[in-house]
Amino acid sequence: MTAAPRPQQLRVGRLTKAHGLKGAIKLELYTDDPERRFVPGAEFSLQVPESSPWHGRHLTLRELRWYNGHPVGFFEGVDDRTAAEGLIKAILWVDQPADEESEPDAWYDHQLVGLAVVRDGERIGEVAHVDHLPAQDLLVVKSGGREVMVPFVSAIVPEVDLEAGTVTVTPPAGLFEELPETPDAASAGGERDADAE
Repeated sequence: MTAAPRPQQLRVGRLTKAHGLKGAIKLELYTDDPERRFVPGAEFSLQVPESSPWHGRHLTLRELRWYNGHPVGFFEGVDDRTAAEGLIKAILWVDQPADEESEPDAWYDHQLVGLAVVRDGERIGEVAHVDHLPAQDLLVVKSGGREVMVPFVSAIVPEVDLEAGTVTVTPPAGLFEELPETPDAASAGGERDADAE
């Protein structure tokens, strides 16, 4: 008898700011389908620091409301502003049923890790892991014996092709290589050294 495969997790939101005095929390949504993900009774795994009293716990949604176009969540066990403030910056994850279709332009970490990173048609490294930070996700790419952190935004990562096993990047100059010093920078550095003496 084999155990059922553990469902993959999908990152669907981040708690950003306490709203009012009754425990409501503003949300930043990472899903194109909030009506499906944020229904009363929905349960979320929390990504919080190990020092947080919420570490290892789950959060259950009571209600999602919209105020001035911003989503605000009310959660079980979060009944005042102090409790809400203790959850700020927490990232919300849900289990995705195995038979559910993926959202467009949404990938799981396990799908990205190991993909070849390609720039201008040439392989320059591979995805080692994905860091989920409050501001944005980062692809950590092994390249030339070091790890390079690549912001996972469409301007820098325009294409992910799971079938081809590639991630195409258009990084700014210097992200994957050391920039040569310009003559002006070298002479400016020399003048500063002279002033120091």
